Amino acid sequence: MKPVAIGVVGCGYWGPNLVRNLRKIDHCTVKAICDVNVGRLSHVQGLYPEVEAVTDYKHFLNGIGLDAVVVATPVSQHYPLAKAALLAGKHTFIEKPMASSSAECEELVEIAKRNGVVLMVGHTFLYSFPIRKIKEIVDSGDIGEIRYINCRRLNLGLFQKDINVAWDLAPHDISIILHILNEFPSSVNCQGNAHVTAGVEDVTNISLSFRNNRFATIQSSWLEPRKVREMTIVGTRRMIVYDDLQPNEKLRVYDVRVERPPHYNTFAEFQYSYHYGDSYIPHLQQEEPLRSLSQHFVDCIQTGATPVTGGREGLELVRILEAASESLLAKGAPVGFEATRKYAQALSA
Repeated sequence: MKPVAIGVVGCGYWGPNLVRNLRKIDHCTVKAICDVNVGRLSHVQGLYPEVEAVTDYKHFLNGIGLDAVVVATPVSQHYPLAKAALLAGKHTFIEKPMASSSAECEELVEIAKRNGVVLMVGHTFLYSFPIRKIKEIVDSGDIGEIRYINCRRLNLGLFQKDINVAWDLAPHDISIILHILNEFPSSVNCQGNAHVTAGVEDVTNISLSFRNNRFATIQSSWLEPRKVREMTIVGTRRMIVYDDLQPNEKLRVYDVRVERPPHYNTFAEFQYSYHYGDSYIPHLQQEEPLRSLSQHFVDCIQTGATPVTGGREGLELVRILEAASESLLAKGAPVGFEATRKYAQALSA
């Protein structure tokens, strides 16, 4: 099997991590890196001297013999760089979020489909073993019907200039929520404030509404003294707490619930029933999510499989972020989705 020749554009934070993981994948070779920042380019080439380093993106795309391109740049550059790669017939991986607007995402999906190449988006947490285990537990029916999901992703910085904290941090939680519920929300509310940089919200609260009175809340902040990465999934039978900062006990399943009496004639007969059972910690394999993600990208290129986090998933997430931005401007008023899911499904058909 011919190795897949991959090039990575963007040598900031995620680019070098992706290079490191892609180099470990069988039937794959990282052939080149590209960045306009010569200092960062030299730093990464110093770590991996066998990788060619270039500053000219056109030469990177057309003069090195690449099969695939990884775009790990600031969000504003995702669309033009990915579009050029797809038009050049390269399989393309884009870091999250996929682009700056749903219109850009739609065009990228259409180009990839027309040219018959893989388009994948870096919703990294869906490749982690804790999220895989949560999905397995939920799909088995062990926790019953999900009532709500609550997420907190907080830290001090890193402040961005081109996107607010919702676009920076919330994509992780949104991608997990959509994956677990396997459903697109009916509406989104978002409130937030910009305390440090005018016009760039550094604290936001997003609420996603789903069918059957289910909802999910996402709190994102660059202004917290402690780093927090927590998610609680409340079911009718059991509850799951996911703490990504725990080294060995990231997941705990609680056998607790509240039940209403089925029938009662008077208020005196009405009593809630509180069930307190044991909790347990599911066993999880230890593997870096970026390694699994990198392997999946190469596998999809070689087999023609559809990525778990493909263009459709990237488009849906950006539509939610756009709606959150619209709700922010409307001081938290709900923004609904009518044709979003149908359009996204039509693109992938």
